[in-house]
Amino acid sequence: MRIDQLTFTRFLAAVSIVIFHYGGGSIFTENPQLAFIFQNANISVSYFFILSGFVMVIAYGNKPFVPFIAYFKNRFARIYPLYFLAVILVIFVQLKAAEFDFSGFFLNIFMVQAWIPGKALSFNFPAWSLSVEVLFYAIFPFVFNEVYKKIALKRISMAIVLFWIFTQIVTNVLFVNFGASDSMYMKDFILYNPLLHLHQFLAGNLAGLLFIKYLNEKKRNYDLLILVFAALVILALKFPFGFNLHSASALLFVPLILLISLNTGVITQLFQKKLFVFLGEISFGVYILQYPVCFFISNYRIKKYLHIEDLNVSLLIRVGILILISSITYIYIEKPILEKVKGNKKSLTLSENPV
Repeated sequence: MRIDQLTFTRFLAAVSIVIFHYGGGSIFTENPQLAFIFQNANISVSYFFILSGFVMVIAYGNKPFVPFIAYFKNRFARIYPLYFLAVILVIFVQLKAAEFDFSGFFLNIFMVQAWIPGKALSFNFPAWSLSVEVLFYAIFPFVFNEVYKKIALKRISMAIVLFWIFTQIVTNVLFVNFGASDSMYMKDFILYNPLLHLHQFLAGNLAGLLFIKYLNEKKRNYDLLILVFAALVILALKFPFGFNLHSASALLFVPLILLISLNTGVITQLFQKKLFVFLGEISFGVYILQYPVCFFISNYRIKKYLHIEDLNVSLLIRVGILILISSITYIYIEKPILEKVKGNKKSLTLSENPV
């Protein structure tokens, strides 16, 4: 099953994270009406985790089981080529900066950096979330084949909800007691450990199971409700009331994902346009290549060689070049490799996007 209108939301999330990392001094971080959104735009990573759980179930939900070998082969082909390219580019970044993080390099190569406190953001720092997703991809075929296909949905729902609540308690206790700690290791454990993000992936799984069994026939115009939940996300960023938004984000992102998936209104018609679907398909490149690209296409170099001092224009140039490079890598690296592995020329589905 393919849900094209969701694909573009990946692009929006990826670009918001790029602005979060590299938008300093621009209107997105200096304007009070926008700053609170983009200063908290790293919540988009939580959106990726939830959406990943949702689309994995959508992709396999009507199949009798997940074939292990083909599944892991496709996962590797979809993620690792561009991920490895990013690692190679970051080698040049580190050499340019006259430093080299050997331990971070090897952890990134094997995609295990998020498991090691103090190393989650090593080498290619946005790649920590891919290290988390590796856990999701590893457990999914087992959970799908042995749980989702064999146990009643009511029991599955109860188990996932209880696990989600348990994780909220654990995460918030850790934040209250150690969130202000000077220990980088404790902060890394709280923020980046894959086990503390598993509830988001499972929440997405549950949304996918409910979509397939109960909601798929309830398609209609949900434009207004989509706008309402999008506004609620923005309000939550403005007024978090002490909550850990990353941990609790499923409360807003799950309904939003379901509404977009079921929508037949103007928003869906717009998001299903070929250009917007393509932008969604290149979102992995936008995300994983942001560090090396924005390092070499820096504000300093734009000012030096293009004589542009306006940070808004500089950000536009950097994001534009990142999108261009991501388009090229998608067309000439990501898509051909996956098509070769799958042995066909079918268009890639949303489920094959890691971010």
